[in-house]
Amino acid sequence: MRDLFKNVRVESDTKIIFEEEMQFGDYPILYQKWYWDGITAESIIFISKDVNELTDVQLESEIKTSPLVNADSKITIKRMESGFTFVNLNFSTE
Repeated sequence: MRDLFKNVRVESDTKIIFEEEMQFGDYPILYQKWYWDGITAESIIFISKDVNELTDVQLESEIKTSPLVNADSKITIKRMESGFTFVNLNFSTE
């Protein structure tokens, strides 16, 4: 699975605290915990072609069933031209 996410780009001013490739249901994902500009958050990164048939609402609904997500977490979804879909969650500020 390692090669699936080798092209995920990280902004130069973002510090990756932890990352691990894993499965989310039937989908391979890259899980990241990161820090940027006083914000700590997490990302679940999908290969876009795996989730193209899901709307953002459907994808968010699936994510909310995960124990990774804090109950009060705001979730953002970005479908990137690079072929990856980023679901960002569990935002906290210093």
